[in-house]
Amino acid sequence: MNPSACFSQSYAEARGKFLAACLSAGLVVESYRHPLPGRDGEPLALDVARNGPLDASKVLIISSGCHGVEGFCGSAVQIALLSDPDWLEACAEANCAVLYLHAANPYGFSWWRRWTHENVDLNRNFRDFSQPRQRNQAYATLDPILIPRRWPSFGSQLRLLHYALRHGRKQLQAAIASGQDSHPNGLFYMGSQPTWSNQTVRQVLRKHARDCARIGWIDLHTGLGPKGHGERIYVGDYAAQSMARTRRWWGPEVTSSRDGESVSVPLTGQMILAAASECPQAELTAITLEYGTLPGLKVLKALRAEQWLNNNPGVPQEKALRIHRQLRDAFYVDEDGWKHQVLEQAAEAARQGLAGLCEANSRLACASR
Repeated sequence: MNPSACFSQSYAEARGKFLAACLSAGLVVESYRHPLPGRDGEPLALDVARNGPLDASKVLIISSGCHGVEGFCGSAVQIALLSDPDWLEACAEANCAVLYLHAANPYGFSWWRRWTHENVDLNRNFRDFSQPRQRNQAYATLDPILIPRRWPSFGSQLRLLHYALRHGRKQLQAAIASGQDSHPNGLFYMGSQPTWSNQTVRQVLRKHARDCARIGWIDLHTGLGPKGHGERIYVGDYAAQSMARTRRWWGPEVTSSRDGESVSVPLTGQMILAAASECPQAELTAITLEYGTLPGLKVLKALRAEQWLNNNPGVPQEKALRIHRQLRDAFYVDEDGWKHQVLEQAAEAARQGLAGLCEANSRLACASR
């Protein structure tokens, strides 16, 4: 399939292509309907397709759209894999179930938002809300600068640059992006309770992975790093054994945000970690595959503008459309070269994940002899 044919210009188009690819591959799709309609009035859903036996002891999860608008990339990866006969044959020979989670945050995908309909960053929302949380005071200080009363605001841009010069660029990134619970209408809000998407993903995990022995997970993201490069970022408990296994599967280039190697800052409440609580019997090996798009400051500017727009209804349509387009373009590069890079790297990572699960199975079998 032509790489560009796997990509779409809207959530509805992406969903249609995904459902068609599943049908062609002979897979049944379970659709978990979202309570709200999409931007064009279309139905929204987290669509789940399983390829492999229901009693498989090993499951590879490939998920898209955790951060809504980033679903343009992740959906295309899933469609490309489902349309690849060699990949489907490899899955059958491995006796491994592959679980495709299409559009974990369908609302954000359709409406060109990174956040859920609750204005929550889904990848900060998978946490224990019964436990006290440490306030992100740095974000609380920055919020009036990040989301000013008027847009554009060149003064706020200068103040952010001043903060970066004083504290360092990584400290600015951590203050903004690590998650916050003080400003519900701000950026990277972690929420005060589990979102619809959180609850639905957990429901899927309980149904499809509660009885397996090991899980591999690739969560597809965009917006950080050099344009077109897919960074493999470790997600797990940071135990030495788990980190070593992840690098054995996906290579020594797997980075760690905790050690400062990654384009990402350390995070809590990530979606992948739901597998640890919902499927405690399973050994989890997981990465975020993060593709670069635009320079970081341009991505941040697009996020700030879109949040300002969301907080200020009644903006003239032309300006609103321009801000929405800027946000989409910050997370989806509509160029053939970028698309080819995305699919090529994702195909390699998927095959490595499949091989890793099979290797783990072989090691267990040898150990039991």
